[in-house]
Formats: sequence, C-alpha cells, structure tokens
Amino acid sequence: MRNFIHKFLPPHETVKSHRWLKPFGHWLQYPNLWHLHRRSVAGGVSVGLFCGLVPGPLQMISAALLAVLFRVNLPVALITTLYTNPFTIVPLYLVAYELGAWISGAQSGVVVQPSFPELHWQNMAHELWDWMVMLGEPLLVGLLLLASSLAIIGYFAVRVAWRVAVMWRWRARQKRMEGRKQKKRS
Repeated sequence: MRNFIHKFLPPHETVKSHRWLKPFGHWLQYPNLWHLHRRSVAGGVSVGLFCGLVPGPLQMISAALLAVLFRVNLPVALITTLYTNPFTIVPLYLVAYELGAWISGAQSGVVVQPSFPELHWQNMAHELWDWMVMLGEPLLVGLLLLASSLAIIGYFAVRVAWRVAVMWRWRARQKRMEGRKQKKRS
C-alpha cells in the first residue's frame, strides 16, 4: 500500500526547496508530514476530508495548516481535499443543509434559490455569499457535522484498509514460505 501511495507523492526535499515554501521550511521538517505509515496517512485523509468542505479556495490552505498542526501526512491531506469539485460540491452542501436542518430543527426541504441578477465575476461572489448567509444555521451545523463525520469515517476506513492489506500480504508470504518448505522436503 505504501508503494502505491508513494508513486503519486512528490519527494519532500522538492517541496521544502520550492521557492514559495522556503520561508516555511522549518515547519515542514517533521517526519510524519512525509512518511507513509498508517497513522500518518489515516490522519492526512481525515484532515483532507474535513477541509474538503471548507468553502472556496481555502480548502488546501486549511488542510496544509491542519496537517502541520496535527503532524499528519501533508501531501495526502492536500490530495484528499480534491474529492470536492464542481460536480460534487452542490450535492455535498445539500446533504449538509438537510443534515443541519434536521439537527437544528429548522424547516427542512426549503432551500432558498440564489438570484443572480447580473453574471459578472465581481458580483457572483457577493451573491453566493448572500445566499449562504440566508441558509444560515442549518448549513453551518450541517457542514460541521458532515465534515466531522467524513473525517472520522475516513480515518477508520484507512486504518482498517491498511490493516487488511498488511494481513493479506503476511498470509501470502506465509503461504509462499510453506510452499518453499514443502519443496525442500520433497
């Protein structure tokens, strides 16, 4: 499993020597930020799943900050935030709203439609912000609950999958060893 993940990650020396990241080099020297072991990867997935629901371009920044704070695998945390994209963000936010409306007791099923009088880039961000403010408490509560749930599920799913993969390899190695012993006996 480690080799599979390691194929997709850049070397940590390359990242630390990047011109924009050099001022933060002393924070990027913790070994768990780069090592691929089950706790670090599971924590990176958890941080990435949590930060994936952060609005806008702050997903990767918040994932990087939390990965450094919790000392979990930084590249895995950044890559995991990519589960949210233009195709998945609207359904995820609708699920979060429904969950928040159910938990907070707000009227469920009434989603205010955004009105976009002029589709200019300057005005679109303001209109989206106004729409999110109108959704208010149910959306905020739902986002926190959904992000926390995804983070917890992701953490334990990675831990279990890693354990199953290790056990599978151990059993395969044990069968190979038994086969070699039987060949030597014959």
